[in-house]
Amino acid sequence: MRDAASELFTHYNANPFFCEMLSRLNSGNPKLQALFSNLQNMNGASLAARALDLHQDLFQQGITFALYSDNKASDRVLPFDMIPRIIAAQEWRQIEAGVLQRVKALNLFLHDIYHEQRILKDGVVPASLVLGNNYYRKEMQGMDVPGSIYVHICGIDIIRDEQGIFRVLEDNARIPSGVSYVVNNRRTMLRLFPDLMSHMEIESVEEYGQNLRMALSEMIPVNTQNTGDPRIVLLSPGMYNSAYFEHVFLAQEMGVPLVEGRDLLVKDDTVYMRTTSGPKRVDVIYRRVDDAFLDPEVFDSHSHLGVPGIMRAYRKGRVTIANAVGTGVADDKAVYAYMPRIIKYYLGEEALLPNVETFICGEKDALAYTLEHLSELVVKPGKLIGPAASPKQREDFREKLLANPANYISQPVMKLSVCPTLIDEAIEPRHVDLRPFVITGEKSWVLPGGLTRVALERGSLVVNSSQGGGSKDTWVLSA
Repeated sequence: MRDAASELFTHYNANPFFCEMLSRLNSGNPKLQALFSNLQNMNGASLAARALDLHQDLFQQGITFALYSDNKASDRVLPFDMIPRIIAAQEWRQIEAGVLQRVKALNLFLHDIYHEQRILKDGVVPASLVLGNNYYRKEMQGMDVPGSIYVHICGIDIIRDEQGIFRVLEDNARIPSGVSYVVNNRRTMLRLFPDLMSHMEIESVEEYGQNLRMALSEMIPVNTQNTGDPRIVLLSPGMYNSAYFEHVFLAQEMGVPLVEGRDLLVKDDTVYMRTTSGPKRVDVIYRRVDDAFLDPEVFDSHSHLGVPGIMRAYRKGRVTIANAVGTGVADDKAVYAYMPRIIKYYLGEEALLPNVETFICGEKDALAYTLEHLSELVVKPGKLIGPAASPKQREDFREKLLANPANYISQPVMKLSVCPTLIDEAIEPRHVDLRPFVITGEKSWVLPGGLTRVALERGSLVVNSSQGGGSKDTWVLSA
């Protein structure tokens, strides 16, 4: 056990990766330097004890996610690391502008593919990639949605490479999750380190629920008969869903009812919520149910999670569903590869946040390169990590690639940036990514910071909670 607080960073070595704290320590930012000095003065043993107490506290509060294995479910606390991730004001302006540009292009793209399909006719994106996509919903073709907004809530996964450049790794435009941890991580840090945070001038994250409700309130159905405030509900698959804690949290933050499919009914192509005083009309549904389970009359006839007839009401403009049905096309790994071209096509601009270098396997030269360098690349979907895969796994994946190359992209293994992380009683570098959240109503707003996920295993690049990852509070410093 270390007795000297000054030993906390003694063996910390981030090389060859970009460190979110130490790589910028000499940038002249006094707040970052002050935070590092304060951390140096802390004791590893006392921090470890505090972390154990915190874990129990989070579990008792119910801040958990459900993990499923072998047909069993267990509630787990998402591991929380107390060493925050810092983003300077200038860095945040770059991220904010980039994700706003991306969401604007995504909404234009989705409106186009469900209407004129200009981008497909012009050959910018292959028509087969969109029209043959599992998430393309022909039921949305020709349908107008309020404000032409399809992606009301978007989470965009960003990494920082070894040069310190922010790059987009993935778009989550269907049912993005994780924002509840952003808000709860901040509240946890305020309880743990109130003195430390009071001098840092950090952008608040408390406005998320209020801004989400405001944006959804602006998405009034096309054919509404409601002249007052629209009635909003949050539709959840129920308590056995892995993100149920988040559903409860967001409903509370917005001050709206949390409902399941059985709580709603459709009558005369209008959606109602069952209440003790009789059915009440519903205008806006923030759904956390996948398209496939949303309406058994249209999609999966065996689904008990959705609402029979909801698509009829939706198509007639009598209810708004957020995110819109069919947004999963924009989540597709192959469509992601075309995002720089999509941004250029609709906005006439270069992407402010570049993609990770990506090879589109539907293109002949890129497929040849991927097959030749399979042992060095990450291939998606299905996620073959070439350097870690066995020869048999690579050979099996090669057959999948050759059978349907247009469905795949490949990327080099990225050297994700690292952040100081408390491991036992010492600070060690661990890889991180970032998921900023964008809310779009009449305008778009970005939650300052977003969810920083951290790979807790040494050398691991896997930040997903289901595979042992954790999270950190993300501090965006005020300008």
